[in-house]
Amino acid sequence: MFIKEVVIDGFKSYAQRTVISGFDELFNAITGLNGSGKSNILDAICFLLGITNLSQVRATNLQELVYKNGQAGVTKAAVTVTWDNADKKHSPVGYESWDEIVVTRQVVIGGRNKYLINGVNATNQRVQDLFRSVQLNVNNPHFLIMQGRITKVMNMKPPEILSMIEEAAGTKMYETKKASAERTVEKKETKLQEIDTILAEEITPTLTKLKEERSAYMEYTKLQREVEYLTKLYIAHQFVTAEAMRDTSAQQQEEMTERISSLKSRSQEIDGDIKQSIAEMRELERRKEMESNSGLKELEERFASASKVVAKAESMRDNCRSSMTAEKRKQKEMSKNIADATSQQTGKHSQVSKLESQLEKLRATSDKDASGLQQAKQHFQAISQGLSSADDGQVQTLAEQLMGFEEQVSSSKTEREQATARLKAAQEDLKGQQASCKATEQEYKRDTAALDAFRKQVAKMKADLGRMGFDPSAVDEMSAER
Repeated sequence: MFIKEVVIDGFKSYAQRTVISGFDELFNAITGLNGSGKSNILDAICFLLGITNLSQVRATNLQELVYKNGQAGVTKAAVTVTWDNADKKHSPVGYESWDEIVVTRQVVIGGRNKYLINGVNATNQRVQDLFRSVQLNVNNPHFLIMQGRITKVMNMKPPEILSMIEEAAGTKMYETKKASAERTVEKKETKLQEIDTILAEEITPTLTKLKEERSAYMEYTKLQREVEYLTKLYIAHQFVTAEAMRDTSAQQQEEMTERISSLKSRSQEIDGDIKQSIAEMRELERRKEMESNSGLKELEERFASASKVVAKAESMRDNCRSSMTAEKRKQKEMSKNIADATSQQTGKHSQVSKLESQLEKLRATSDKDASGLQQAKQHFQAISQGLSSADDGQVQTLAEQLMGFEEQVSSSKTEREQATARLKAAQEDLKGQQASCKATEQEYKRDTAALDAFRKQVAKMKADLGRMGFDPSAVDEMSAER
């Protein structure tokens, strides 16, 4: 491969396009006057071959290669060399099918540089590989032998001679590519080590942390769903329980209403009995007036005793009325509890059961009060006659009746203590119903006061009987006389 033609346009002293042809295959010489541009032709060829040491072409930068540095209207420098490629044995690698190879290099003011091979843009590396494949490495220090370099070449040391021989043989290009490939491999290995370090120190711990956070988040979401499900289930249970409690409380309210009605009717009956007792007492007064003067004092004493019994009966009637008032108050409190249960929707099923038990106990207490009132009425009738009948139908004296009263007082005390224990249990079970508990406690205090008053009355009756000189035999004689 040899030069057939050189075209220079805007390069150094060649402002206009200049074509140089007629090159010989083996030897060429350029002659001319000083300043005619002989060296610029060699510089143009070196420029095309891709020389990197611009001092070899007497320039410091590419812009100086343009005609008058671009100040004469020429803004670019271009060199085109046509190579004869007829000898396929010495053709560049990859260009065996071309008879001619046209290589162009352009440089524009501003530093832009461009290569073309057969009119197609090419990179600097591709152009260098083309020329190196045919032993045209312009950057080899022995490629250009200037004046005064012959003696230096003759005095070269073996390593330098070896380098020159490798360049002439064309193996230097592969050595250069090998060194470049090794540098590239080293850079890649360094980059891989950096990547491995980043993976080991930053990315892998981050991934591990993210996996742990993801597991924690999944567990959290699972627990959150379970909490929501259990919350809904709890609310539903509260709602169903509240509905059941509302129905039960409504039924209990109806039962308490019926009980209050029954207590009212019972109170009316007690009022009737008291009126009847008053009528009988008046009858006794009338009979007392009709008795002889000898029995007047005794009848007055009996009348006083009967008055006390009547007062006791009235006191028991007042107690029944108080119980009825307390039942009404309990009914109002129960209505309030029903409203609270409906609004709050809270589960109080067990408390309702306990309230039912307490209601049964209150009913039993009320029945006992009614029984006590009936017994008082019977006692009043018996006292009017000077005697009293026992529960089994036997006739008892006042002393025996007092003993029976004492037993009843003891039994009432026991029952009251039991009621106190039940009251405490009810207070523990119904902490949320403090108002009802307070009312029950007040009722208990009133009952206790009434019991104390009843005890005082019994003691007073005993004292009165002692002062009157009560004699059971005298009572029997009066009964026999009647």
